[in-house]
Amino acid sequence: EQNDRKRIPCPLDPKHTVYEDQLQKHLKKCNSREKPKPVYFVQDINAGLKDVAEIPEKQVPLSSLSIEELQNLIIKLKKASNGLELHLKEQILSHQALQEALNDPKNGESAFKHLKQQASILGNMEKLHLLGPGRCFVEFGAGRGKLSHWVDIALENIENVQFLLVERATTRFKVDGKHKRRDSVFERLQVDIQHLCLNKVPILEKKKLPVVGIGKHLCGAATDLALRCLVESYTTCCDVEDEEPAPKRCRAAQTEVAPHKSAGNESTTEEHKPVAGIVIALCCHHKCDWTHYVGRDFFKSVGLGPVEFHYFQRMSSWATCGMQETTSKASTSEDSEDQTNDTEEHEQTLSRTESGSDTLQGILSVEERKEVGWLCKRLIDHGRIGYLQQRGYKAALQYYTEAAVSLENVLLTAVPNPALIPEQTI
Repeated sequence: EQNDRKRIPCPLDPKHTVYEDQLQKHLKKCNSREKPKPVYFVQDINAGLKDVAEIPEKQVPLSSLSIEELQNLIIKLKKASNGLELHLKEQILSHQALQEALNDPKNGESAFKHLKQQASILGNMEKLHLLGPGRCFVEFGAGRGKLSHWVDIALENIENVQFLLVERATTRFKVDGKHKRRDSVFERLQVDIQHLCLNKVPILEKKKLPVVGIGKHLCGAATDLALRCLVESYTTCCDVEDEEPAPKRCRAAQTEVAPHKSAGNESTTEEHKPVAGIVIALCCHHKCDWTHYVGRDFFKSVGLGPVEFHYFQRMSSWATCGMQETTSKASTSEDSEDQTNDTEEHEQTLSRTESGSDTLQGILSVEERKEVGWLCKRLIDHGRIGYLQQRGYKAALQYYTEAAVSLENVLLTAVPNPALIPEQTI
C-alpha cells in the first residue's frame, strides 16, 4: 500500500520529493519555505542601478565576436587604462595571532595557503589601526567564519568587540560557535548583501560601534554590494540619525576619525564614525554586474559603458587562466562557488566559449591574454577606488600574498582620510 503512494518534486525545492497526499502538510514545515524577513532586510537597498533603461540587453558571448571586434575592445581597454596608476605595491604582511597555526606541521598545503592569506589580511588591518576595542567587525561572504575567528584571536585581551557574519547560504562546520572568550559577541546574518541594512541590525542600533568591513575573496558583485552597504546606505542612515540632535556635527562625522582615541571609550555622537575601515580580498571579476557595480561613473568618464563592462568582466578571467589547460585546478574550486567553504578560490569558472578562448587562439599569446585579463581586473577595481575616494576614503589596492599562494592576490583597503595620519608611527 505504501508503494502505491506517489512521490512528487517539492514545489518549493525540486531537489527533494514528497508524498503527494502529504504535500500540504510538508509545505508548512519544508526548510525551503519562505521565512519571515529579518528586521535588517530591506529589499534591494544596496542593489545600485534603478534605471532599467541603462541595463544592457543580453550580450553575445565573447566567442561570437569577430576578431576585429575583439581587437577594438582591447584597444578601448588600453586607452582607458592609459595614465592610471596600475602598479600595485606589495604589502605581504603577517600577524602573530596565526604564528602557531602557520608553524603547525599538521596543516597541509591548502590550509597553509589560507592561513598565509588570513595572516596578511590581519597584518594589513593592524597597519591601518583597525584591530582595536570598541569595534564591530562585519565579515561579508563569511562562509564558515574563519577570518572573523582569527580577528577574534588577535583581539584576545581586548573588550567590547562585536562580530557580524554575513552569509546568504546555510553554512555547515561554522567556527564562530567555538570561541572561548565570553566578551566577544558573534552574530550571523543570513541575508544577501544586496538586501542588508546594517543600521537596522539590533546590536548596531543599540551600541553605535564603528564598523570595520572585512572579506576574504568576496566574489564579483558581492564586493560592490558590500561597499555600497557600508559607505552609502549605512553611512547615510547614520548621518541622518546624527543630524537631528546636532546638525552641524554630521559633516564632521563624515570626515573625522580618531583611531586611537575611540579605542576604549564609549562611542559618542561627536566621535562616532560609522565606518572605520574596509579590508577586502578581491575575487572573481568575471562575476561582476553593471547593475551593482559602484564604479559606473568612472567607466563613463573614460568613454565606456555597460557593453564594454560586460566584455571586460568576461575577459578578466584571462588573468587567472590564460587559456591554458586548467581542468584539474578548476575542479578543486567548484565547491567554493557560493563562498560556503574554504576550498581554493573561485578561479577558472568560465567555459572556453564564454571567455572567448577559441576565438583568440593564434591572435594573442598566453602571456598577452593574461596581461589583458589583468588590465580588465585593475580597470574594474580602479572604478571601486574612485567610488571610495569620492566618499572621503583613502583607498588603495595592494598585493597581499604571492601569486603562488593565490592568483586572486589583490587586497582593497579603505579608511577615512585623516585616519592615515598616524601610520608612520608603526
